[in-house]
Amino acid sequence: MTLTYAQLDARANRLANRLRADGVGPDVPVAVLMSRSPELVVALLAIGKAGGCYVPLHDSYPLQRQQWIVDQVGSQVLLVDPAAWERGSPAASTVLVLDEDETFEEFPDTAPEAVTDPDDLAYIIFTSGSTGDPKGVAVSHRNAVGLVHDSAWTAEDHERVLVVAPHAFNVSTYEYWVPLSRGGRVVLAPPDAQPDVVAELLREQRITTVHLTAGLFRVLAEEAPDCFTDVRQVLTGGDVIAPTAVERVLSKCPDLVVRAMYGSTETTVFATHAPTRAPYRAGTSVPVGSPLDEVRLHLLDDRLSPVPHTVTGEIYLAGRGVSRGYSGRPDLTAERFVADPFAGDGTRMYRTGDLARVTESGQLELAGREGDQVKILGFRVELAEVEAVLAQHPAVVHTTVLAADSETGGKTLIAFVVPNPDHGFAPAELRAHAKEHLPGYMVPATFVELDELPLTANGKIDRAALPAPVAEAEGDRQPPRNPLEARLCEIFGDVLGAPQVGIHDSFFDLGGQSLLAMRLISRFRSELGVKLHISVLFDAPTVAALADHIVRQTD
Repeated sequence: MTLTYAQLDARANRLANRLRADGVGPDVPVAVLMSRSPELVVALLAIGKAGGCYVPLHDSYPLQRQQWIVDQVGSQVLLVDPAAWERGSPAASTVLVLDEDETFEEFPDTAPEAVTDPDDLAYIIFTSGSTGDPKGVAVSHRNAVGLVHDSAWTAEDHERVLVVAPHAFNVSTYEYWVPLSRGGRVVLAPPDAQPDVVAELLREQRITTVHLTAGLFRVLAEEAPDCFTDVRQVLTGGDVIAPTAVERVLSKCPDLVVRAMYGSTETTVFATHAPTRAPYRAGTSVPVGSPLDEVRLHLLDDRLSPVPHTVTGEIYLAGRGVSRGYSGRPDLTAERFVADPFAGDGTRMYRTGDLARVTESGQLELAGREGDQVKILGFRVELAEVEAVLAQHPAVVHTTVLAADSETGGKTLIAFVVPNPDHGFAPAELRAHAKEHLPGYMVPATFVELDELPLTANGKIDRAALPAPVAEAEGDRQPPRNPLEARLCEIFGDVLGAPQVGIHDSFFDLGGQSLLAMRLISRFRSELGVKLHISVLFDAPTVAALADHIVRQTD
């Protein structure tokens, strides 16, 4: 389905007038549970036209988590697509099912007379929370418009932008509204698009700009660097950017600009950027540059004093983009949004928890994080939230969760568990419990049984004393029984960096996580000609089970 600007505007106006009739206005939240589609763009634009704020729900979230978010913000209106409606959606007073045939013709196609103040809310996006529940970042229209109109973005570069991020991920703010505000075309990748599909779209749709998480950028750099031949710029970030990936892509596509980005949901997506061009030689890290328009960045010590040049400090962000804080959580807001002592005008700055230094050349270089917050596939994960969910299971007496570097790049979560002796240690059961309450990227890849958690002298968990997990599958390492199983074992081993894989070894027990799952599915498509949805891997995570599924699919 393709929409012109006139069609998009008319459809959004009709829906906006319907929403106004349902009581949507300034700061009124509207929950949105939809897959990436033209109807989603219509829905988001209509909510803004009605003066409300959208609250995106990812379709991978367990229903319990979706309902918690809807209840937390007090949303009385929920927009869903037919697929979400059939799967089951959260309860709300008004539920509208949107598809291309539902155009609300009974409502006028002119914009409603909604009066919106720049400081009214545009959206609330929920991120992982250290208290065991997600927290909603409240972003105003002023915040979003400031990002959209930054001088770093040109109309030429944004002629055709590929949308890859879920609408529940803050980068979608950039992907939709920057090109649409400049007369560009937004090309929507299919939901759960695998790396090979993204590569095909970049070529076939003559994409000029795309944002890719650091992990997905690394996969494409390794497997299909020439897919960027006609692309003018790639934005990447959200996690550690591999310098070798930047070098490989720029060596293949010397006219490309790779723009390293840094920011947070609390400061409206992006705060700094660093455009990199050929020739480029990989160093030890990829700097994330300097602030965008009207963004102020401070590197401070624990007394809020600026650190000397080249010395590591914590990043505090102020100026354009600093959001209202956490919806309905003034306590959490007070912890992370503090008075800006350098402004003198009563404004606040956001304490990111990220550590960085300024290099001799004046570029910002990230140096890790403070606390127990990590990035998985570009999503922020509070380890305490994962621990809180696992601790609810009756088989768990004590637990702690760590993020470890995987051999294939990125991070993987490891859960250390002291089991209830009356229940026993059952990793598959714990993984299923986590999947019921957490998004897939927050489910630990490995569960390790311990008799007790090691403690420091002051009684805190001694994370440094936790044992290194041994990748042991629950199966018996049975060798392949036919050529298909043999080839699947080889692909499993290549993707996971595992020297030996048996047909009953679980992909996730061997350290697999969502990005590696995407790579695995991509390899199946390119080498075996087999197209699988990533959800199949969660239901059939072993070589034997996948082989059976493939045989049934091709019969």
